[in-house]
Amino acid sequence: MSRLALLKDALGQPYYESDSAIIYHMDCAEGLRKLREKGVEIDATITSPPYNIGKAYEEIKPVEEFVSWLVEVSNAISAITRENGSYLLNVGYLEVPGKGRAVPITYLLWDKINFFLNQEIVWNYGAGVAARHYLSPRNEKVLWYVKNSRDYTFNLDAIRDPDVKYPNQKKNGKLRCNTLGKNPSDVWQIAKVTSGANRSSEERTTHPAQFPVDLITRLVLGFTNEGDVVLDPFMGSGTTAQVCAAHNRYSIGFELREDYCEIIAARLAAEAKAKALQAMTPMLF
Repeated sequence: MSRLALLKDALGQPYYESDSAIIYHMDCAEGLRKLREKGVEIDATITSPPYNIGKAYEEIKPVEEFVSWLVEVSNAISAITRENGSYLLNVGYLEVPGKGRAVPITYLLWDKINFFLNQEIVWNYGAGVAARHYLSPRNEKVLWYVKNSRDYTFNLDAIRDPDVKYPNQKKNGKLRCNTLGKNPSDVWQIAKVTSGANRSSEERTTHPAQFPVDLITRLVLGFTNEGDVVLDPFMGSGTTAQVCAAHNRYSIGFELREDYCEIIAARLAAEAKAKALQAMTPMLF
């Protein structure tokens, strides 16, 4: 039985499925519980949960309750993650009443879950909230957690940055730089998905907080392998599933809102069509 078939056996009939993805219109807590009960494991999780800031898809909770909920979900993910698996968690910032205006969620969360924090990645972008009484926020974090600090996936060559200032610099007659490029470091400058007249990103959907394809592509290529099963418990617009499909990974995801499930299904169908067309292209010439 294939790995996706095992997942379906544990969870039942999905809302949408393709050769590379299965989507469930389901609360992730229920889905994670069913996977654990069946002993099904995944290789990695790449996700961005609600930030508790009042977006259309969330209800604001007291900060302590929100953090406790996120810890509970994260620990449920840990319980179904393979021993060499990873958890890539994108979080932003929120207000802690009486204590801070823009407090990174990382400060409240990082050491409370059953993973080893390998590194914090800073995602820097240009567009965002234009503040008047404090600095305009222009970054979010991706916490790179691993299950085993000595055994995890890291494909540096797949995500090297080709923009090298002195690519031909030599030492003792040998090139100093890797010909594929440099290590991209832990600060990534990647554009957000923007909206609005004359500035909307090409990949924009109707989801109000969409992950950029470029960011997820780097995470998928850098921290998972072909054939891996990647979980997104908060699918949103489905960027993680779309990128996995494009790069020969399998994905499973949960989404509470049916209208968002429709967005995801449409993106996956479009990706499958694009891959099929690409496969046919050499035959046309």
